[in-house]
This record gives sequence, structure tokens and C-alpha cells, in this order.
Amino acid sequence: MAGESDLTTLLGSMHPVLRDGDYVYALWPHGKALEGDIEAAVREAEGLTVVLRREEAGRLGLSYDFVAAWITLQIHSALDAVGLTAAVSSALTAAGISCNVLAGFHHDHLLVPSAERGRAMEVLKLLGQGVVVRTERQDDRESVLALTAAAFSTSPVTGLPVDGSRPK
Repeated sequence: MAGESDLTTLLGSMHPVLRDGDYVYALWPHGKALEGDIEAAVREAEGLTVVLRREEAGRLGLSYDFVAAWITLQIHSALDAVGLTAAVSSALTAAGISCNVLAGFHHDHLLVPSAERGRAMEVLKLLGQGVVVRTERQDDRESVLALTAAAFSTSPVTGLPVDGSRPK
């Protein structure tokens, strides 16, 4: 069955699902036979990266730096669909949440910082409704206030400046 490729349909139907537990990225020791419950793997010139539950990494003696929550977008996206990864990562970026993406044959999978799992799920659910959440940073405050003031000081009907008082 072919996957969905229309971006609007993908975003409106992506249904993010949070897996239980914490996951980590680890570098598999060179020359060691694969073992354990590896959830995903990527071969690079520098070695084999594996993604597995944090407890499993500990059992296998693998070191890691990044502890993540795993979110699966429950929609069968076409492998040649344009824009889903960009829209999802942009929305998470705007909310100040880092994201690592793994694409499977049927679904896209996101690994976000474990402490951000709840916020990431909220951002993704809102994205599915067409809303993008943006985290305001302190150095953005002046420009956000200026844009807000400009938006409310111009009439949407005439495009002319308004003085802020109600008509009599």
C-alpha cells in the first residue's frame, strides 16, 4: 500500500504516539556481534549507531549522552512525501525542542529530549490542528512587542493608523 504524500493530510492525520520508556543513542563496539534489543541502527563510516532503551544500554555496558523519548507519527507517510519532516522539526524548533528523526517504511519516528516529552506531544498535536507554538526568548521580547503594537495600531479595514480610542 502506498503511503500518504499530501502534506496537509499528513499533518492533520499524523496522530503522534509516545512509546513508554527512555531511549538512547550508542555507538556499537567495532567487531562485537550484535545482541540485545536494538530498536534502530544506522551504519556510518565511523561505526554503527544503535538506538535502544536506556536500561538495555546499561545492561550491555554501552555509554550514551542523550536520553530521549520516542514518538511515532501514526500515519503511513510515503517515503517520497515532501515537507513532513521539515514541518515537524520546524514546529519543535520553534518551541525550543531538539529532535532527531528516524524514517521507517511505514512511519516517521522522533526522538526528543526525555524531559520534553510532554511539551513535544502538545506541539505535535497542535501542529496537526494547524497551530505552531513558538517559545518566546527574552531577547525576542522587544521585537514581539513592536510587532504586536504595529498590528494593533493599524486598522485592518482601512490600513490607516488608529489612535486607540473607541469611536463615539
